[in-house]
Amino acid sequence: MPPPALPPWARTMKEIFRAGPTCQFILTGNIHDRVACRRGDAAVFLTLREFLAEVLFEPFDVVLFYDRGRGFQIAKGAEHVFRYFRLFDRFHGTKYAQDAGVGADADRSLDHPGLLPRDPRQAVPLLDRFLRWAAAGGGQEKGKGAPSVAVVLDYAHFILPQGESLYLGGDIAGNLITVLNWSKDPVIAGSRVVTVLVTETLAELSGFVVSNPYAAKVTIDLPGREELEEYIAALVRDEPSFGELCEVEVPVLAAKLVGVNRIGAQGIVLRSLRNNEKITARKLSALKKEILEKESFDKLEFVESSRTLDDVAGHVEAKRWLREDARLLKRDARRALPMGYLLCGRIGTGKTYLAQCFAGECGVPFVELKNFREKWVGSTEGNLEKVLRILKALGQVVVFVDEADQAMGKRESGEGDSGLSGRIYAMLAKEMADTDNRGRILWLFATSRPDLLEVDLKRQGRLDVHIPLFPPSDAGERRELFHAMAVKLKMGLKAEELPDLPFDAPVSGNELEGLLVRAVREFELQAEGEGRKPLPEILKAILADFRPSAHTKRLELMDLLAVKECTDSRFLPERFRSLDPEAVERRIRELEMLVEA
Repeated sequence: MPPPALPPWARTMKEIFRAGPTCQFILTGNIHDRVACRRGDAAVFLTLREFLAEVLFEPFDVVLFYDRGRGFQIAKGAEHVFRYFRLFDRFHGTKYAQDAGVGADADRSLDHPGLLPRDPRQAVPLLDRFLRWAAAGGGQEKGKGAPSVAVVLDYAHFILPQGESLYLGGDIAGNLITVLNWSKDPVIAGSRVVTVLVTETLAELSGFVVSNPYAAKVTIDLPGREELEEYIAALVRDEPSFGELCEVEVPVLAAKLVGVNRIGAQGIVLRSLRNNEKITARKLSALKKEILEKESFDKLEFVESSRTLDDVAGHVEAKRWLREDARLLKRDARRALPMGYLLCGRIGTGKTYLAQCFAGECGVPFVELKNFREKWVGSTEGNLEKVLRILKALGQVVVFVDEADQAMGKRESGEGDSGLSGRIYAMLAKEMADTDNRGRILWLFATSRPDLLEVDLKRQGRLDVHIPLFPPSDAGERRELFHAMAVKLKMGLKAEELPDLPFDAPVSGNELEGLLVRAVREFELQAEGEGRKPLPEILKAILADFRPSAHTKRLELMDLLAVKECTDSRFLPERFRSLDPEAVERRIRELEMLVEA
């Protein structure tokens, strides 16, 4: 029988190992999922551990797993392992060779006094001695050659955690040096020995291991549409109720579940079938949203908006541009799409609301990137790594980052964050500039202080289109926005029932919304019965008492910063379009000094 067909990442490992001299691999990414391989005409789905032991390392004499929780598990070649342990016991007075977990009753291994060590302080040096013994010949008889050995360190980040060398403890440092030597020592590298470190994110693994030039990093990607289709077809083959309960065909079902791993897809499908529930498009979206938000540890929030750009008052040119790009997204015209957008303008101009309405218009998944920062070393980078992996798997997605000046890192890290901001910046900048993502991952940043964003993040090729938003300046625009806010609050007032605004100063949507809420409050507080004032009359009185924001200099600064960032003059109102850029720059400097004072 021919060997089973391997997935791309496994073929890569095999090719690298054959070429030599690399003998150490770091497996990362979708490590907790099922692995697909083909045996003849049949598709087989195994756990990663099963796949490594039974398929990828099937030709090896010894396959040995180790992690801190379960200690040693010998999947193959117990006779070789215990030949060494008998020698070791003879010289050191230990009882490792008596472990019942190998070759005898594996289920009762925990009851045996000769249990192999779980603590990395003893386990890693023991592995090191075994590998060197095997590389030197392994006590084989003449002519048989040294045994081939594959060692897999599962949950490697708990054995070799991220951390500065100055703060690494003696045992961790010792284990780190030992594992690094497995990839560099010519005795091991020149023999039939391979070591594999398995971790979900590289960020949580020691940087010394990740940056080791003698180790190959291999990523297991999330399954694509065709891979999910194959898995779901195999999954429901013996489910007679599937045809009755599922409203979509398997190819459509797979396409809707892109971004979810095989285990997640299995949970979605079988959860409905086992509970005799219909699998509808709406239900699929809800379950997919639930799973992906859990997978990202709630660092991604899927936005499902019932609003469209028709619900946005004003911002005519901004809406036109976004609506045109929404059409290009639906047509998958990737070459014509920007890498990203920057929405800027003073607070209250509707940046977040415009993004939410674009979500209802664009026809592709729309996610908001939430705060992914953690206080633990490596956790922040790990969170971002998981998020980026999910985004890539979604195929097409718009990623919204609100208050972007606070969320993104800085090229130069501060003294108090141990370089965290710089690492975040580097990860995001690299991903945002990857032209393979054009039309696939569309970034949408919103901020009232674009000057606080790194220039490199705002450049062409990352955030190509800078759209400034301004409060309405003439009476007609202000009234249109006033009515839009009343519709948003479901006040039931017609445009002609709204009183005139008794001021000429620019006013933001959140200020108008606040006035409307105050009017509703006064209306609801009235006693029941006759004499109740109508809502428009109450609203007129509240408008008469309105005091605009006192932070005029700060708001003017935000307006001019948006003017400075604008990449297309069509987005600018007439009052800003003719301004000299140097005059704008001078006024910004003046306002910055006034604000800081």
